[in-house]
Amino acid sequence: MSTATPSTTATGLNLQEEARRHLWLHFSRMGGYSDTHEIPIIARGEGPYVYDDKGKRYLDGLSGLFCSNAGHGRTELGEAAARQVEELDFFMIWSYAHPRAIELASKIASLTPGDLNRVFFTSGGGEAVESALKLARNYHLMRGNGRKLKHIAREVAYHGTTLGALSATGVTNLRSQFEPLVPGGCHVPNTNMYHWPEDREPTWAAEQIEERILFEDPDTVSAVILEPVQNAGGCFVPPEGYFQQVREICDKYDILLISDEVICAWGRLGHYFGCERYGYQPDIITSAKALTSAYMPMGAMIASDRVAEPFMEGTNSFAHGFTFAGHPVASAVALANIEVFEREDLCGHVLRKEGEFREMLEGLRDIPIVGDVRGAGFFQAIELVKDQGTKESFNDEESEKLLRGFLSGALYDRGLICRADDRGDPVIQFSPTLVCDTEQFEEMHDVLRPVLTEASQLMRK
Repeated sequence: MSTATPSTTATGLNLQEEARRHLWLHFSRMGGYSDTHEIPIIARGEGPYVYDDKGKRYLDGLSGLFCSNAGHGRTELGEAAARQVEELDFFMIWSYAHPRAIELASKIASLTPGDLNRVFFTSGGGEAVESALKLARNYHLMRGNGRKLKHIAREVAYHGTTLGALSATGVTNLRSQFEPLVPGGCHVPNTNMYHWPEDREPTWAAEQIEERILFEDPDTVSAVILEPVQNAGGCFVPPEGYFQQVREICDKYDILLISDEVICAWGRLGHYFGCERYGYQPDIITSAKALTSAYMPMGAMIASDRVAEPFMEGTNSFAHGFTFAGHPVASAVALANIEVFEREDLCGHVLRKEGEFREMLEGLRDIPIVGDVRGAGFFQAIELVKDQGTKESFNDEESEKLLRGFLSGALYDRGLICRADDRGDPVIQFSPTLVCDTEQFEEMHDVLRPVLTEASQLMRK
């Protein structure tokens, strides 16, 4: 990152110095920041762009972290928050309710497919996943199947960092330093078809789920948790018929299907919920991030009537919750955010423009380092390879040099924020705000082509 005149606040606070001294950044190598390698400080946002503390503009090609779907700087969402503060700043939903949580739950239920009508609010995505895993266990217990404690997830998949959610996460280096984890997490191959043998049947990945269920004993498995498009590893899409096959397997063995849509809901794939894109009906959906377009922290676990039914009888209760879940201000912002989606048809916009976005990325395949281009909607990735013909990937040392030693800084310096990631094979991920259009796609291309060309030359030395 380039250095310039130190940014200070009106009270004279040096932001760089104070950030390095006091702010513990998430998933960050804090020892890597110094006077010559500054912490990027983002100070303002407007539409598809953000600006740093020195006034430089960047195209937000990651929507914050897959969450600023409606774009930055929508004052109407802030105004909705201010109006709610004047009416009711806070009250919990533990044995009480308030109007905004009721209205939002009703609105979400009107948008979900099938009988997913019961909304359990959380403060974010990890809490939504944690809630779903606990609900799956509790559901089976209340139906007399108390041995159903395990869950099946995919290798390299990310489902959160709380100890329960981390047991579903399939990224080894995120798990190892916190072991032993909550027991019950089991993993199966993902759908990275780019590296499959040419003669592999498209049914193979779903069959691996059934094989693992049988190995564990179906009477011990509570749930299968999958993202519509797997984030970690770089936007793995499912083979044709994959989710229909998984749905049949879950029904066969009395196992709940959890669709983890913390990223894939709220227009990211061109639908309010990603399961709609691939035509399957889950028992539970987890959601967060773009539920409010990240203007307020909020998440939700959405359960089917069938799954919720045992908890709606007599003295039964799902003994689980969070202080700030269903917060009145967050609920008001979420309702205003959904109004923006409806008024501007953001889901429709993604469906209309995803072909153009994808065509831009496909046009980079002539650069030797570009291996695969994959994804759906406004959720795409480029996998980087040493050899296009053999699909040979980079080793750990080479990935470090490529991603952290060059790409991340070069893309940022040229004004593009995206994600260079190696939780699996090295990829660059793109998740632009849903208001992006031709102009922004061209801007991305004008950064990506020279940077990837230079990266290709660097790695061939």
